[in-house]
Amino acid sequence: MGEQAVLGWADIIVIVLYLIAIAYLGWLGYRGTRSAADFLVGGRSSHPIIMAVSYGATFISTAAIVGFGGVAGLFGMSLLWLTFLNITVGILIAFTTLGEPTRRMGHRLDAHTFAEFLGHRYQSRGLQIFAGVLIFLFMPLYSAAVMTGGSVFAATQFGIPFEVALLIFAIITAAYVVPGGLKAVMYTDTLQGFVMVTAMLFLLWFTYSSLGGIGAAHQTLSEMADMVPASLQAIGHQGWTAMPTFGWGAQSYHLWWTIITAIILGVGIGVLAQPQLAVRFMTVRSRRELDRAVPIGAVFILLMVGTPFVVGSLSNAWFIDNGPLLHGQVSEVINADKERALVTLMRENDAGAWVYIFNEAEQPVEVPLQISATKQVTDSYGLNFELVSGRSSIITYVRGQADQIIPTFIASALPHWFGVIFFLALLAAAMSTMSSQFHTIGTAAGRDLYEQIAKKAHGSEPSLIVMRLAVVAGLLIAVLISYTVREGYVVARFTAIFFGLCAASFLPAYIAGLFWRRVTRAAALTSMAVGFGVSAFWLLFIKSQEAGAIGLVKLITGGKTSLLADYPNWPSVDPIVIALPLSLLTLIVVTFFTRAPDAEHLHRCFDSPSA
Repeated sequence: MGEQAVLGWADIIVIVLYLIAIAYLGWLGYRGTRSAADFLVGGRSSHPIIMAVSYGATFISTAAIVGFGGVAGLFGMSLLWLTFLNITVGILIAFTTLGEPTRRMGHRLDAHTFAEFLGHRYQSRGLQIFAGVLIFLFMPLYSAAVMTGGSVFAATQFGIPFEVALLIFAIITAAYVVPGGLKAVMYTDTLQGFVMVTAMLFLLWFTYSSLGGIGAAHQTLSEMADMVPASLQAIGHQGWTAMPTFGWGAQSYHLWWTIITAIILGVGIGVLAQPQLAVRFMTVRSRRELDRAVPIGAVFILLMVGTPFVVGSLSNAWFIDNGPLLHGQVSEVINADKERALVTLMRENDAGAWVYIFNEAEQPVEVPLQISATKQVTDSYGLNFELVSGRSSIITYVRGQADQIIPTFIASALPHWFGVIFFLALLAAAMSTMSSQFHTIGTAAGRDLYEQIAKKAHGSEPSLIVMRLAVVAGLLIAVLISYTVREGYVVARFTAIFFGLCAASFLPAYIAGLFWRRVTRAAALTSMAVGFGVSAFWLLFIKSQEAGAIGLVKLITGGKTSLLADYPNWPSVDPIVIALPLSLLTLIVVTFFTRAPDAEHLHRCFDSPSA
């Protein structure tokens, strides 16, 4: 492995100063939190810049920067279609179409959480409880993705154990979310958002500069199409600047269905039904604040999503000449006449002499390789090399290493001081998202479950205690998931799963509740149940990556990873493609077979003066 940077005193001072600033903003939020409305929706008095940057900082996390940036390193710039959807759907449609109706109806119904919004709109305590249960149980999965992304970078940049980095993220986040509520979250989000923008601008400039400019960088990446690892070519990878092969019914189309359905559609559409984002619309006083937030949010998302996707893809062009892990001279090739071989690697030390790369047992590193006709070789861990004049360069990570691509590129290609700044940006991205996630987990447990089941008064002292205890519980669950599941591109996968689950479960009932007076309580509840049920079934039994990891299909079939393993492409299709249409169809059909809502309630929802 390459040399890891050491966390020095200067680094520690910079990080501590940053955390002091965050702590001060968290304290301001705590000082301004005197009621349930303050804790839940920030008193409904947020400035549009704070709301926009907070929305963006909550939306964009280490899952986007490390997780999806790493996936772009694997699969290429086709992920930029997700950037397009993030801006058009996550900002333009969300703010201009859904934002004002959500804000207005949320004020009229005195809703403080997303689940409470749905429950009040459909006059259903059961629906609010059901939505609260889904949020409380499954949002830790998304939180774990964010934690993993930040912890992987910290471990790579500073040479600290992953477990230590994970613990630091957990403690820092809990320290200001538990007491401060949404005001603390939004104040800190704003500072963190500006740190993220600064880091992304520099990262984009440096990447293009190091590769000779925009044109030269993209030309180099395009010319590397023949270097795509064989395992990725087999599923349709045509190069890092090309879309995967499109079609149906063969293994060579798997990648297209993975990228389009799971990553682009799952996350791009799922953002509309994210509880922690929808509640942001209820934190401003009027539509004017929402309209003013649109351009700020659009530029912010463009930088925060577009930059890691471009840099992740272009990192392949940098790695081919500057492979940072095992980069060095091939000292010896053993059993070269066979399909498999062992190579011993050397590196040049500071004195200019070539020395062996040693493993922990102080033996020369021997890497098992698979040799192809083009001299391209792949080791058993999934690192892809090309032997050129006795030298070896890493082209890209494959099979389980995507989450390491961005951290390794930052640690290897950029100056150490930027590594510290970028760590702060990732810390900001992780904390801004996790704080909102855990705030949402806490409010789901306190407001949507405890108060509804125990029939306690809204905003009572016991419910606030339950909210804060639920934040701690959600934090512990997320830490446990992060600690136990690290293989595969888990950051992007966990994010896509949660976004898709929210879309299938909540989106039809949420949008219909805003614009369709006729939709009924039974239709909304049935739609949510169908969306969740179909998604869960697909993840457990059809989607090969998740179903294979869970293992139920293997027990049933004796080894297969999907019930549709013999039918190409179906195991790569994301649940959202099946679950969301069925959820919508259920909503429409049940609505026309059930009694229309009470006219007085509809007047309150749509026609009464806004608060």
